[in-house]
Amino acid sequence: MIGFFKVKEKQREQAQNASRGGGASVKKQSAGELRLHKDISELNLPSSCTISFPNGKDDLTNFEVSIKPDDGYYHNGTFTSCFSVSSVYPHEAPKVTCKTKVYHPNIDLEGNVCLNILREDWKPVLSINTVIYGLFHLFTEPNSEDPLNHDAAQVLRDNPKLFETYVRRAMTGGYVGQTFFPRCI
Repeated sequence: MIGFFKVKEKQREQAQNASRGGGASVKKQSAGELRLHKDISELNLPSSCTISFPNGKDDLTNFEVSIKPDDGYYHNGTFTSCFSVSSVYPHEAPKVTCKTKVYHPNIDLEGNVCLNILREDWKPVLSINTVIYGLFHLFTEPNSEDPLNHDAAQVLRDNPKLFETYVRRAMTGGYVGQTFFPRCI
């Protein structure tokens, strides 16, 4: 019985030393960090998507996904989105913004993304993979029924050929109306 108490006492001392900087401390991962690590390790991205970690592989909570659609209005463009994942993930959806300025009905000029699974339809069973596929789908089939950029949505609904012209102009680096779009193709 005395040996057991000595082991407990030694563990307590080691914990105190670690908290004072006297030893190597191991940061315990939260449930959200573990889930995020699992989601990222199990990614099954389309071949036209890539992921990068600008802050290094130690920071999984901030990363970028580049999408290069192989068909649709945005064919051959490259669109980069920033993901920021909170400590309460998966109980809260990741924050996603599009870094690439794009003429799109579901992405405003500040890069905010309108995707239902990032808002009211988010559920903890969804994953990072699901969000990336949702973004990919926005570039292959934009949705004019749930817009952030109402002008682009109106043009898509009323005149798809003109919408295609505007998208091409924006992607090659030009103006649509009074707004300049940097080249992304």
